[in-house]
Amino acid sequence: MIYRLCRSGILWVCCLAAWPMAGWAQSPIVSTGSGPVQGAIENDLAVFRGLPFAAPPVGEQRWREPQPVQPWSAVRQASTVGASCPQKRGLALEGGGDPGIINEDCLYLNVFTPRVDAGAKLPVMVWIHGGALIFGGGGLPLYDGSALARRGAVVVTLNYRLGRLGVFTHPALEQERPGGPVNFGLLDQIAALQWVRQNIEAFGGDATKVTVFGQSAGAQSVLALMASPLAAGLFHGAIAESPYAFPGHTRAKAAATGAAIADAVGLPGARASMDALRRIPAERLSALDGKEVSLTTSFITGDAAVPLPLLEVFQQGREAAVPLVIGSNSDDASVVLAFGIDPAQAVQKLGKARVLVKAFYPEVKDARQLGLAMGRDVGFTAFARRIAYLHSQKSPTWRYYFSHANLGAGESPGAAGPGAGHGAEVPYVMGTARQCGCLGQPATPLDLAVEQRLGDRWFGFAATGNPAGNVAWPQDNRGRGVVLDIGDQDTVRPAFMSVRLNTIITGLKWAGSRAARQ
Repeated sequence: MIYRLCRSGILWVCCLAAWPMAGWAQSPIVSTGSGPVQGAIENDLAVFRGLPFAAPPVGEQRWREPQPVQPWSAVRQASTVGASCPQKRGLALEGGGDPGIINEDCLYLNVFTPRVDAGAKLPVMVWIHGGALIFGGGGLPLYDGSALARRGAVVVTLNYRLGRLGVFTHPALEQERPGGPVNFGLLDQIAALQWVRQNIEAFGGDATKVTVFGQSAGAQSVLALMASPLAAGLFHGAIAESPYAFPGHTRAKAAATGAAIADAVGLPGARASMDALRRIPAERLSALDGKEVSLTTSFITGDAAVPLPLLEVFQQGREAAVPLVIGSNSDDASVVLAFGIDPAQAVQKLGKARVLVKAFYPEVKDARQLGLAMGRDVGFTAFARRIAYLHSQKSPTWRYYFSHANLGAGESPGAAGPGAGHGAEVPYVMGTARQCGCLGQPATPLDLAVEQRLGDRWFGFAATGNPAGNVAWPQDNRGRGVVLDIGDQDTVRPAFMSVRLNTIITGLKWAGSRAARQ
């Protein structure tokens, strides 16, 4: 009788209270601020998929801030992931897996919890997927939160608007709302964090113990959230896996790109109206190719979400004062190949200076490897070090270097032979190495040992604010310059690449100051 009442939506509050005590293994029902939702039991976890955290950003709501969800009263089924946000088909296959159904109505999240108990007060881990801000989805199997939930976390994975729907402006939009929002995907992430603050207690989580973590564009998003005034107080720890040094776009540059996009879809460029732009099918916008119609990888500087360049916020010490874990991979530059960049040509452009540069890389064999090594260190390793040093002045900071390379992946295009490519750490963090099909061979006992250590550290950080493990991990700072090399074993490396990275950072500072003067 009670089961029938719960299924019909009657007495769902009572069912919520009874389920944890009774071990009811049918379909847990939880109250959210928008209405009751019914998940499923999967391997002793309660899993809720496809929960809307904002209204569909379609029609007149395209290129606007995320709006509140329309409430419901009947129990909403939450057993299927929501559609992934519009993107070009095929890109995600190399960066996490098939995004499945794609639809502009895509602002959904998923919750994995070991206890549907409002008094459990478990640490919360909110995953932000990567994909250059143009592809991916929170519901991909690679990002399944079950393994971290089994450790005792409430795990949330989410979608956010991508590509030309996520980072965009146009002269007509500037006229419609001068200085208004342009980083819509980041605003979606903030809306999801607001949903977490309001609702996660009902799923067993502690809204005062939220860690945001993400990889690549997801890591860049983590840093943007730390720098954003709109995200203040919504999280209490951060993990940035392979954030990158690519600068943001100015509003003027973004508006020019918006005009080029309008022209590419048959509208009169800068003279196109927002009504006409909002009528263009999302799939047509996603299918556009060319640098002139792309703002790939970076946010736009100059709205309420991103008022200043990210690095400038950290240089001024204005970012959120939360503990931070940040790092990069030994072959992060593998990602440049996916964008069609020839690393050997990049080295040739150095001219005579390449002789001086090569002195820092005695292990490389040719121009291609030198280009990849430079790309890794300029784009990722040095940037992580720079952010870590800046942030360590106000909050505890730990830096890592992920070097475990699955042997089944074969010869990597990295600087020194096999290496851990961009995103290689993700299945080990999420605990999906067995089922992701992304290692090149079945997970070995060594892979599973790395997975266990890394997952334990990330969960420990979320639970206690310290990524402790069997090898002590010292905090990083300007004086110490230490990383934890996460390889086949965990190894502490003081003064890691210090001479090389100091030279790169000094060069970047000089180039930045020169550009500012011109």
